[in-house]
Amino acid sequence: MFTRKSLLPALATVVTLLLVPATSAAEDAAKKGVSVNDVAGVDEALGDVGVSWFYDWSADDQDVPAPEGTEFVPMIWGADEVNQQSLDAAKDSGSTLLAFNEPDMAEQADMTVEQALDLWPQLQETGMRLSAPGVATGADLDGGWLDRFMQGAAERGLQVDFIPLHWYGADFSPEATEHLRSYVQAVHDRYGKPVWLTEYALIDFSGGQPRYPSEQEQADFVRNSTEMLEGLPFVERYSWFTLSTETSPTGLYDGTAPNLTGTTYRDAGR
Repeated sequence: MFTRKSLLPALATVVTLLLVPATSAAEDAAKKGVSVNDVAGVDEALGDVGVSWFYDWSADDQDVPAPEGTEFVPMIWGADEVNQQSLDAAKDSGSTLLAFNEPDMAEQADMTVEQALDLWPQLQETGMRLSAPGVATGADLDGGWLDRFMQGAAERGLQVDFIPLHWYGADFSPEATEHLRSYVQAVHDRYGKPVWLTEYALIDFSGGQPRYPSEQEQADFVRNSTEMLEGLPFVERYSWFTLSTETSPTGLYDGTAPNLTGTTYRDAGR
């Protein structure tokens, strides 16, 4: 599994999305976003890919300039970032806050449910719209990390406005889109909240080394999955992993040039 931090590293909702400044391709893709790292060509690629929002696993934009009409969404990555400096940076950077990157993974934020719940009031004090923690897997499981967090949040009266999901598909066949749809639907059915799919791609982590699809398989999945996600009203936003091939083989751009997956994603959701 990638350590993203190391590589660096509802009517009201609809109205909010419609009020994003309309310029370039971003106005045609209110749901579509992308994760980014500050690598060579990021400025040009982000301006070309046609998204309405992006994030970088940090509380600020890490000097990646947002193209006109494109929203930056800050994140509090883990327990160490729950401090006044990071929370102030997040408030200065946006109105929606992503919280805790894969706390269920030792290589990522690595937090207990109780730790996350105890820190949560400090995130609430920002006054921002607030995601649940973004678990790596099992968001739909009874008794899973997210399920226990959501139960604890309800018991303590804590704010959770939407559910961020990560999904990586090991099946590179045309059935992959249905596997993704089933997971997203199951999470929405369990919690009854809007969903943001903040990381997704086709990567098989079942062996000793990650296995990747062919370029055509990946492009076909992008085309089919974005059409599916655009059609699910409870999915507010989605974000491919990731913008640059320097970050991951699933990246959309080789420097400033889109690959087949990049052109497919750029054209999606319009």
